[in-house]
Amino acid sequence: SIPTGAIYRGDLRTGRGTVINAGGPGRAAIGVALDHGKLYVAGGPTGKAFVYDASSGQLLAVHTLTTDANTFVNDVVVARGGAYFTDSQRPFLYRLGTGRHGSHRGVTAIPLSGDIQYVAGFNLNGIDATPNRKTLVAVQTNVGKVFRIDPRNGRTDEIELNEPVVNGDGILLDGRHTLYVVQNLNNEVAVVRLGRRLSSGEVVSHLTDPDFDVPTTIDEFGTRLYAVNARFTTPPTPTTPYSLAQFRKARPH
Repeated sequence: SIPTGAIYRGDLRTGRGTVINAGGPGRAAIGVALDHGKLYVAGGPTGKAFVYDASSGQLLAVHTLTTDANTFVNDVVVARGGAYFTDSQRPFLYRLGTGRHGSHRGVTAIPLSGDIQYVAGFNLNGIDATPNRKTLVAVQTNVGKVFRIDPRNGRTDEIELNEPVVNGDGILLDGRHTLYVVQNLNNEVAVVRLGRRLSSGEVVSHLTDPDFDVPTTIDEFGTRLYAVNARFTTPPTPTTPYSLAQFRKARPH
């Protein structure tokens, strides 16, 4: 839950589940990443990272990524060296170092350099890692550009696309050459075929589904994709229903 930080765990087949942590004041939950039984959560405007036990829901740790008021910690991926968080307002990655047995080694703010240029609005957003976990890929929401990022130094190189993926939000790398980009307010998912060196890509199709209601992020299980409907255009009430949209992966090109 973005405004409360509550964490829900449910069954992909039925949707049945429970809130395993109710959140509370000073918390928020935007992007999440599961790794070795721990749930890493991007804290949005709090500037924090929250770490939970994915089984019990217990809050294990809170890490301050930035004290700058102009921040929105948006998404997270676990790759080599730790958990990496994007900031949609500040041109930084934040690395929460991880060690053996799930220990944490502190936070490093990594300035972004190279091709990316921050402009007004939401900038870097969804992030994922290549299968070898050495390279990161992220989308810049407001201009619809995609970048590969060196997690060691924050160097960015644009992946040249044949068309922009404006409103790009959560992303999913399926293998090394298929990238799914959720375009939230467009109510669609762009399917990008990436080149061998991740220097270019082609948007080959757009997936739509009648169950989409401002999807914001995506994940996979088997041959199925699951998008989270944020319903941003629906005023929330205590009884407003929320859902995942389940749909099939794009056919290989």
